[in-house]
Amino acid sequence: MRNYILFIFLLFGTIFSKVYAQIPGGVYMYHDGLCKNLILIKDQYISFICFDDSNKRFHYTWGGPIEGQENTLNVAIEYNSQDSTAIGKKTPLSYRIQNDSLRLKTANAYHLYIKQKSHPQDLDALWRITSRQQEGKMQNIPKADRKTIKLLVDGYFQWIAINPAQKGFYGTGGGYYQYDNNQYIERIQFFSRDNNRVGQELKFEGEIVDNGWHHKGKSSKGDNIYEIWSKEIAK
Repeated sequence: MRNYILFIFLLFGTIFSKVYAQIPGGVYMYHDGLCKNLILIKDQYISFICFDDSNKRFHYTWGGPIEGQENTLNVAIEYNSQDSTAIGKKTPLSYRIQNDSLRLKTANAYHLYIKQKSHPQDLDALWRITSRQQEGKMQNIPKADRKTIKLLVDGYFQWIAINPAQKGFYGTGGGYYQYDNNQYIERIQFFSRDNNRVGQELKFEGEIVDNGWHHKGKSSKGDNIYEIWSKEIAK
């Protein structure tokens, strides 16, 4: 009987610790003057972004796959626009959940990231581009070290072009998105390559076919695009 009680205690303790360790996915934000500090979490992947959309200034982004432990979040860094030497390292961050928001320690200081309103949509996921139309034909993009991923969660999006193996960061952009009746709309809040893109609204056709996201329209440069994105499994 005593062994049975001990087994139940250990079982529930293990389950509790795993549930406790998971930060709820979604969008979190804190303001530092005019700068917005944004966290996107989806599919065990996290991205930190700092930008000032009122002055069209992008500051930095970093992130990667995450593993949670009690009061500690371990980030396996896949990209860092400020410090390439951080790529490939694991960074532990202390945190606690506070009234549905996230108190997280970064740069030796705790900040309270307020959880933004939940707005789930069918495209919410971590995606990787796997095909692109060129000269009228779809060309497969095989899985490789260099990749472009896109994180969509609760009405926010971010794309990131990276090569973790070579510590390469090639650009990012993001902001708000809306997906309804096969219409996909982006409103750009930050863009690392060209701040003049901030404030643009881009409209696309979008639908999910055989688990692939088919994405058609015009890029921020006005070029015709047709892309297929597949869900990425963060490891």
